[in-house]
Amino acid sequence: MRLSTTAGDPARNPVRIWLYLVAALVVAMVAVGGATRLTGSGLSITEWRPVTGVMPPLSAADWAAEFEKYRGTPQYQILNQGLGLADFKVLYFWEWGHRLLGRVLGLVFFLPLAVFWWRGLLSRRLGLGLLVLGLLGGLQGAIGWIMVASGLKPGMTAVAPLKLALHLTTASLILAGLVWLAAGERRGRLAPASGGVRAVAVALPVLVLVQIFLGGLVAGSHAGLVYNSWPTMNGDLIPPASELFAVRPWIENFVDNLALVQLNHRLTAYLIVLVAVVHAVQARLSAPGPAAGRAIGIAVLALAQMGLGIATLLLAVPLWAGLAHQVLAMGVLVMATVHARLSLGLGQGVPAAPGGAEPAFGFEGFAGSGI
Repeated sequence: MRLSTTAGDPARNPVRIWLYLVAALVVAMVAVGGATRLTGSGLSITEWRPVTGVMPPLSAADWAAEFEKYRGTPQYQILNQGLGLADFKVLYFWEWGHRLLGRVLGLVFFLPLAVFWWRGLLSRRLGLGLLVLGLLGGLQGAIGWIMVASGLKPGMTAVAPLKLALHLTTASLILAGLVWLAAGERRGRLAPASGGVRAVAVALPVLVLVQIFLGGLVAGSHAGLVYNSWPTMNGDLIPPASELFAVRPWIENFVDNLALVQLNHRLTAYLIVLVAVVHAVQARLSAPGPAAGRAIGIAVLALAQMGLGIATLLLAVPLWAGLAHQVLAMGVLVMATVHARLSLGLGQGVPAAPGGAEPAFGFEGFAGSGI
C-alpha cells in the first residue's frame, strides 16, 4: 500500500469525482432522513442490526413480529394506537430506506478509498483526511442509533432534540469535509483571495454549521409548529425574557424552550444573510473576479434559504417545505465550503496542468468566472 505525494497527478481527477459522488449521497441521506423525521417514521424499527437489518421483513410472520415490537413502543401507545399494519409498513420502509442508504454510502466510500489508496492516488494529507471522515462516518451510525434509542424510552414519542441536532450536524460536517477535500483536488493554480475576503470565507461554513445544529433543535423539538408568524413571534419581535427563560435550570431553555429555540434559529439566519451580503460587497470591491463571483452566489443562496425558511414557518412545516429547507441548507453549506477552500488558493508551488486547470464541478465554476 502506498500514498502519492504528487499534487498534480492527472490520474487523481477520478478521486475528485468520487468525492463529489459521495457528497451527493450524503445529501440524499440527509433528505431521506428528513422525510423519515417529518413522517414520524424514525422509531418504527426498534433494533439496531447493522448486518441482518439490510433485509426488510419478507413474510407475513416477519411483518407481524416487527409490528408487535413497534406496538410496544411509547410512540405507538401514546400517539399511534389503532395504526394498521399497512400504515406501519409505510413508516417502516422510510426508516429502513434511510438505514439502507447509510450502508450503501459506507460501501461507496470505503471500497473506492481502498482502491485509490492501494494505487497510490491519494496524497498523505488527503488520505489522512479521508480516514478521519471514515471514522466520523462510523461514529455517525452509532449516533443515529443512540438518537433512535432516546425515542424508545418510557414516555417518549420522538427522539431527543439534542441527539437529532447532533446527528444532523455530524452528517453536515462529513459533507463539508468531503467537499473541502474535493475542491482542493482541482488541478492548476488559483491565487488566494485577499486576507479579509479569505477570513470571512472560512468563517461562513462555520456559521452555516452552527445554524444547521440550531435547525436540528427546531426540528427535534417541533418548534416550527409554534410562533407561525413573521417578522414577529406572535406579535413580539423578541418574546419577553420571562417567556424565553421559563424553564429551570436556565441552560435547558436553549434546548427545551420552544420560544428560545426558534428565536436562536431566526437570529442566526439573519446573521448569516447579513454576513453573506456584506461579504459579497467586500469581495466585489476588494477582489473582483473568482472570489467575488462565489461570494455573490452564496449571498443569493442564503437569501433564498431564509425566504424558504420563512415560508416553511408560515405554512406550519408541510412535508415538501420542510424537506426543501433541509436540502437547501446542505446546498448553502456546500457552496460556502467550496468558496472557503478555493479562497485559500490552489496549486501553490505545483506545476500547472497541461492546458490549464481541470473543468470545474458545480459551484467551483464560479472560480473561473469574472462575476
